[in-house]
Amino acid sequence: MGEKYTHISEAQISFIERQHIFFVATAMEDGRVNLSPKGMDSLRVLGPNRVAWLNVTGSGNETAAHTQQNDRMTIMFCAFNGPPMILRLYGHARMELPHDEQWQELTALFAPLPGARQIFEIDVDLVHTSCGFGVPFFEFVGDRLQLNAWAERKGESGIRSYWQEKNVISLDGMPIPIAEERQRA
Repeated sequence: MGEKYTHISEAQISFIERQHIFFVATAMEDGRVNLSPKGMDSLRVLGPNRVAWLNVTGSGNETAAHTQQNDRMTIMFCAFNGPPMILRLYGHARMELPHDEQWQELTALFAPLPGARQIFEIDVDLVHTSCGFGVPFFEFVGDRLQLNAWAERKGESGIRSYWQEKNVISLDGMPIPIAEERQRA
């Protein structure tokens, strides 16, 4: 049932591009595992072993905290219509912030999203597919518009204030760089 691949094939890229939702999982050595649903046309396949995901402001910022300590990331896609399949991308992520060198180049790959706070580039070292027979059918009705509207109402300074209030400490108490320049290793 399950198959392993060393890179993302053209057929898998096509599958990824048709999905309206994907899930991101990260974990530190100790502490909680984070699993988050994502959408908003915020993922791009950049090559057979590289993807980028544009992350927008939310109530937490666990992925950013986790990837500072442990850069492992798994991204999962499920077919909710059409032939069944689950596709997972396993790899190592690096985070780019708005003041980092790569930010402009990478954000140009996406339609503007208000409240964009990080881009994660993932070097994919394993692609794994499985049957997806247990995944139910769901019909995509449309994207939710509330998050974009909220970020637009806040404006850039309001978003930065929100980051300082809600996005600089993880659930496990780890500091998260977001609004200030950070030291690169």
